[in-house]
Amino acid sequence: MRLHIEVRTLVLVRRVAGFGAAAAMSLYLLVKLVWIAAEVWQGTAQWVLLNAITVVMALAGVALGLALAQSWGTRLPDWLVLPLGWVAGGFLVSMIPYMIVGSLVAPSAPEPAATTPAWESALIGVGFAGMAVALVVGLPLFLRERWPRAFAGRVGRERADGRFLWVLPPLVVLTATWISWAAGSTYGLLTVCDTQGRLLMANSALCAAGAGWSLWALGPWGSGRTPVWLPMAVGFVASGSLFSWGAWRLAWLVAGTYRPVELRGVAVVEHCVAVVAGLAVLPALTQAYGRR
Repeated sequence: MRLHIEVRTLVLVRRVAGFGAAAAMSLYLLVKLVWIAAEVWQGTAQWVLLNAITVVMALAGVALGLALAQSWGTRLPDWLVLPLGWVAGGFLVSMIPYMIVGSLVAPSAPEPAATTPAWESALIGVGFAGMAVALVVGLPLFLRERWPRAFAGRVGRERADGRFLWVLPPLVVLTATWISWAAGSTYGLLTVCDTQGRLLMANSALCAAGAGWSLWALGPWGSGRTPVWLPMAVGFVASGSLFSWGAWRLAWLVAGTYRPVELRGVAVVEHCVAVVAGLAVLPALTQAYGRR
């Protein structure tokens, strides 16, 4: 009876978190629609394509939130749920440390030329932060219901066979590079990073280190006493962050609408390595799960 009550409580929490995620991302979606309408009305369509892409991403975020909250979400095919949750977690959940630390040590101030109304900035901030927090709560509960063996017990002997450990050296290089830039190094950069930029570098280094640790923990030399949910969750979010943010920045870098602080060649290599590393960690996680 007690177990039944606990399960119903977790389901209720998942549903609330899912609806919260959909509501939060709807605020961000509203702002983007207003921007597109304003650009079309004023005849300044320079950023319409970028905003249209973010609208599609926002709609996917709303759909993911509803899937977490509704019973039909548990019946969606794996090939649809996992990539969507992986990208959403990578984009938003991985940024929570940056959001917390950045708000404490380096509150962002609007640029002098910025013309974004306060209500738009507020809705965007609430949308991002609300979606991230809701995913932290709802996504693990959803995944735990769909794939309970990925969250129960310890790693034990049923682990990945190590064929994906070739990703560790690139992850070490990424971690070391981002840490050095966060510490103030300018090697490979066009300019010195400001405080917010250095915090972003530190957050990226944290993701690369987390992805590498998850590979090691689930590989042949990891400790069998490690709770299996820990490397699974860390690897899922960290690899999603490496892939999602790397692909996003690389795409707009190639399109010429993104100006990195790195040298262009350095930025291309950096984000390509991040995308490949993120893609390689996910099958390692699924292999470790399959062996269980």
